[in-house]
Amino acid sequence: MELKLALGEWSGRFDMEKAVCNHGFFMMSPNLWIPSTKSLRRPLRLEDSSRSVPVTISHPLHHPFLLIQVHHSPISSADEAVILEQVGRMLRISKKDERDVMEFQEMHSSARENGLGRIFRSPSFFEDAVKSILLCNCSWKRSLDMARALCLLQPKIALDGNARSKRKRSKCSDDIGNFPSWKQLLAWSWVDEKYLIKQCNVGYRAARILQLATMFAQGDLREDHIAKLEQSSDPTSFETLYQKLLKIKGFGPFVCSNIMMCVGFYQRIPSDSETIRHLKQVHGKQNCSKETIGKAVEEIYGKYNPFQCLAYWVELIKEYENKFGKLSKLEAANYHLITAPCYLGTGELSKLSKLEAGSLS
Repeated sequence: MELKLALGEWSGRFDMEKAVCNHGFFMMSPNLWIPSTKSLRRPLRLEDSSRSVPVTISHPLHHPFLLIQVHHSPISSADEAVILEQVGRMLRISKKDERDVMEFQEMHSSARENGLGRIFRSPSFFEDAVKSILLCNCSWKRSLDMARALCLLQPKIALDGNARSKRKRSKCSDDIGNFPSWKQLLAWSWVDEKYLIKQCNVGYRAARILQLATMFAQGDLREDHIAKLEQSSDPTSFETLYQKLLKIKGFGPFVCSNIMMCVGFYQRIPSDSETIRHLKQVHGKQNCSKETIGKAVEEIYGKYNPFQCLAYWVELIKEYENKFGKLSKLEAANYHLITAPCYLGTGELSKLSKLEAGSLS
């Protein structure tokens, strides 16, 4: 079955490859970018959010729409609407997002010349938030592994008791599923902190993930409110969400700023050791530290207000691709090698050099 998502007046400016391959999230399960066809494959939820179907998203050349192949039939018209909504969120197909891209490109000549300004995100706020937690205090390879483990867990917790018992006896228990929703994580009493740590190796993040899920269950965070906020330009509303997220134990400025970038608020740059490295190597801020990074970021990116984060991200992606080649051409088996050059060992650098000369050239 095929669905179409109209790109509208901005179809001539939309680039599928650039809209997807610009954030590490596109490399994290259950996303699968296919370089040969420039298409994205992953499961998406149906109207009944406990159910998912695999889809492949592509942009036919010179056509004013995205093509979504649904590898399951039949589905209802309500299911179709939910799928289109998720695709639109991931690729930022909305009037607000297009306005942001155009305004940012007016400020940033390199972004305008290269057609940049959309940052890839997940089909849901909850997936973005959890993946932001998975980025913290660990290697990029472990972030990828934790996301995959959560997707391996999802089919098990999406089933009812009888179906789950049958699955345990089957040989397909290693099938990767969708990213678990907050409802699925809270559906079973046995999916607790210890279970997530054991099954998904998420460490201390298990408590943070379950606390976030509980906030949705209790109504402290609401999907409809967040969806409305994502189409807003009200800085006060964004700041309210930021402060609410900061109150979650373990949600520091980096995690919260990354989440805010996902919802479309670009004034806060998610700053960590990678940001310090970037400012030192690219902008010559050799004395930059945790204590001075705020001042350095303002000096460099303040002129792009309210799109400071977009300006930083354009630089970061350019730096990575100058070193490693186009991220969109990288095979999934090599995703774990994409990290800051100063963090790579000699063997990894050698492997990347060969990739750069071959498949990444």
